Amino acid sequence: MIDIGEGPTVILIPGIQGRWEWMREAVLAVGLKHRAISYSLCGESNTNLSIEPGLGFDNFTAQLDAIFERAQLKDVTLCGVSYGGLIAVRYAAKHPHRVRGLVLVSTPAPSWKPDERVKSYLRSPVLQSPLFAARSPSRLAPEIVAAFPNLGDRIAFAVKHTTRVVLAPFSPTRMAERMRLLRTVDLERDCQKIHSPTLIITGEPCLDRVVPVSSTQWYLKGIKHARSIIFERTGHIGIISQPNRFAKIIGSFVAEAQSL
Repeated sequence: MIDIGEGPTVILIPGIQGRWEWMREAVLAVGLKHRAISYSLCGESNTNLSIEPGLGFDNFTAQLDAIFERAQLKDVTLCGVSYGGLIAVRYAAKHPHRVRGLVLVSTPAPSWKPDERVKSYLRSPVLQSPLFAARSPSRLAPEIVAAFPNLGDRIAFAVKHTTRVVLAPFSPTRMAERMRLLRTVDLERDCQKIHSPTLIITGEPCLDRVVPVSSTQWYLKGIKHARSIIFERTGHIGIISQPNRFAKIIGSFVAEAQSL
């Protein structure tokens, strides 16, 4: 777990790869004006927390409960990135008094179903992982070009991101398990229980090639009073390609939620 900064608390929940280090720049940027907390999902080797079969998807809400206790938190702005947004939805529904504000960043809708490519990956995650990794650059290239007009900046970012991935490697098996755990909860029903101020952040539709923007925008009708913002010149990884801009968006939302 990383816990930095002072001010209203923002907890940032990582995506399906499970490692907070993949969004380090975003955590550091948010921590300049807020207390920013992030962590790796249970099951990762650096957490010493295994997945309890009987808990299903609620392994992740139990982990958040422990973080609240460890950090002595009362209420926070909960920010879930991609798959992490699904965890944030579940937690906000179960513990509304603890969630002052909810932010969902490029989060797939509860009704999202894996396509044939993802289904193949789930059937044999270890065998398919080289192909998954090989396809990632082509999926991310358009938004990297949009975020960094200068070629040198693109190369620097690509090197930095690759280093981050190597130092905090993802586990294909754990990623597949996290996908399967979604079957144990009804997140669409959970959305109906959420009354916290909610901000939906997406990249541009043509740039997010990981989670369709239309899928994330489902939350505008699924969560009462939710509103959205398009994070321009970004796709799925805007939190790390443009961390300072992301932190500014978060800061404005936190200030608004604190005033309610």
